[in-house]
Amino acid sequence: MDFSLDFPAQLWEPFARSRPSVRCSPGHLIYLQGAEATCFYYLVRGRVKSFIQSEDGGERALHTYGPGSLFGEASFFDELPRVSSAVALTSCEIVAIDRELVTQQIRQNPELALAMLKYLARTVRLLSEQVDQMAFRPARWRVARYLLALAPTGGEARCTQEDIAAAVSASRVTVSRILSSFARQGWVRPGYGGIQVLAPGRLSELCQP
Repeated sequence: MDFSLDFPAQLWEPFARSRPSVRCSPGHLIYLQGAEATCFYYLVRGRVKSFIQSEDGGERALHTYGPGSLFGEASFFDELPRVSSAVALTSCEIVAIDRELVTQQIRQNPELALAMLKYLARTVRLLSEQVDQMAFRPARWRVARYLLALAPTGGEARCTQEDIAAAVSASRVTVSRILSSFARQGWVRPGYGGIQVLAPGRLSELCQP
């Protein structure tokens, strides 16, 4: 099953219209693991990666967000320190959403509250699926699933081999070997800064139980 966080692009637009957006350069750390969560964010433009980091510096990617996404909302709502960090992968425009703005928008549009609950529930499912992938699925399956998450109908998956390795908890050598195998079969075409997904149907077949 696919527990994507993709929601209709217009769903969260009331947040975008209520506050001016802030521009971020690639590599900008939007928030840090362990920090107080005084707001969450609406992504107007660009791509953002959330990740967790261990005490010894190891990094595990959690999710890559595209335009129209919310991120950083879980720690905002449970009022506990952030459990992950977020970094801009490309030039981005984001809108910070604080409690005043949330209250104002939900008062004007009560359906946003239900949509927010659904979004949070979908986040829990996504993380549960990631645990399942980590514990029980082979590396080929995890790589194929990651590529499909970025390019479900084909086209360019904007990621590097290092991004994939961090996201699926495999070594870069393993990821390179798997991508080479996919390329020989005509399923993908690796390139600079991205992977062209040529046969999403074949990757989907690989991900079947």
